[in-house]
Amino acid sequence: AVAYLGNALLGLPFLPFDFFDWLARVLPGSLVTFGIDSMVSTLSALGFSVSETAKLAEQLMALFIIIAAGAILGLLVAFLIRQWREDGLRAGMLAGVPFFLLFLIAVLSLGLSGNTLLAVVWIFALTAGWGAAIGYSLQWIAHAAEGSAAPDVQRRDALLKLTGAAAGLAFGAWGLGRLIESTGTTVAEGSGAGQPLPTTMPTTPGATQSAAVPSVEIPPTPSGRISMPPGVRPEITSNEEFYRIDINMVPPVIEEQTWHLEVGGLFQNPRNLTLSDLMAYSPVTQPITMACISNQVGGDLIGSSYWTGARLRDVLEDLQLQPEAGALYIESEDGFYETVIAEDMMDERTLLVYGMNGETLPVEHGFPLRIYIANRYGMKQPKWMTRMQAIEAWTPGYWVERGWSREARPNIVSVIDTVAVDAVENGRIPVGGIAWAGDRGIQKVEVRVDDGPWEEAQMRTPPLSNLTWIQWRYDWSGDSGRHTFTVRATDGTGELQTEEINDPHPSGATGYHSLTTSI
Repeated sequence: AVAYLGNALLGLPFLPFDFFDWLARVLPGSLVTFGIDSMVSTLSALGFSVSETAKLAEQLMALFIIIAAGAILGLLVAFLIRQWREDGLRAGMLAGVPFFLLFLIAVLSLGLSGNTLLAVVWIFALTAGWGAAIGYSLQWIAHAAEGSAAPDVQRRDALLKLTGAAAGLAFGAWGLGRLIESTGTTVAEGSGAGQPLPTTMPTTPGATQSAAVPSVEIPPTPSGRISMPPGVRPEITSNEEFYRIDINMVPPVIEEQTWHLEVGGLFQNPRNLTLSDLMAYSPVTQPITMACISNQVGGDLIGSSYWTGARLRDVLEDLQLQPEAGALYIESEDGFYETVIAEDMMDERTLLVYGMNGETLPVEHGFPLRIYIANRYGMKQPKWMTRMQAIEAWTPGYWVERGWSREARPNIVSVIDTVAVDAVENGRIPVGGIAWAGDRGIQKVEVRVDDGPWEEAQMRTPPLSNLTWIQWRYDWSGDSGRHTFTVRATDGTGELQTEEINDPHPSGATGYHSLTTSI
């Protein structure tokens, strides 16, 4: 709570989250993968929405790690007091030294945006004060029981008083931190993030926002299509509902006024690009579906939105990409990195994205800039971009180095969102959901009830694009009772979705999605 207060008041490191972020970067990839899979599986088994609770689960894990560290610190302080006859305060401060060094390494490794000296002093004060408080408390409890006929009662009373005082101070600090943080929403939201896209865009790189060109508009939704049963997810996911998976406890907040994309490497005309520079290129708005490679069959780590940006190919041509450049290395503000191969660099669908559903990118989705690459899982598409370097050959990215797929091509996925038993139409129960296969499109969706035959569902055609999921519905006239509905899809190339069950690691989950309900 005290660390949280310092973070809210002065922007100082918040040790629980910073230490967790550091661990996620330095632990072996297999261990990190095991943690991700275990968390997703546990949340799904408990019936929680992974997209809504994954970050909360990570934050609780981070707090638990710090609590465990406190227990270890307490044991070390007790050992020093007993074995070395150290004074409680001195023993506590001495025991806090290794924790200070460990937390300092973690925070410095992540990089600091503020005053480094102040951060070092803050971390030392937290760890030394933590140890000293434990040492003083242990001695106080011991002294309270000395000379008493019932030392256990004395120790218990002292411990209760100490716990109450500590809890009061902790909750007071936490409450004050929340109050301070709630009044600082301008910084938390990021300058320029989540705002309506300009109605006019610059006409040339470096031009001002006042140059008059047509506004960026979201295309109209096709008309005359079949309706969806209640319970089917929206065709376009709102910014607030779009899933967020990244390597940070808290997303980086970047100020537009100080940001630029650093460009280097194999270019004839390299130069750093501001957000206005990127908006100067002909804007492209396209509907896309993106999914996380760690999404389980039927999971909610998938979403569709309209993304606006500049074609990467146009930018590379303007910067005069050299012929020997075979890949593009991208770095992000949070330390994430990925390499874009030549095929994707020249794909006209690949965008340097600055807009999402008619607004500038929200902070949690990569403001001010991220990349979109068709037919790849989200692990290949960095957010919060800060550096773009043209290099000769491909190098493994952040998650590839940790054992995930080099290609990260989406598998065919079909999901039952609803069996709408409360929306019977003409004696038929509508069943609905979505299907997606990257950029390959969906040719057919089929539904099976219990052990019956596969029957073709209706698809809501045309889809918003061949880059988005397609919604489907199946109207079933069956008997009452308990029934299991299963769905499968065939992609645009004629490939049938595999029934083989595979975990998300390393190339994405596979298998059929089923939903059992009573009618």
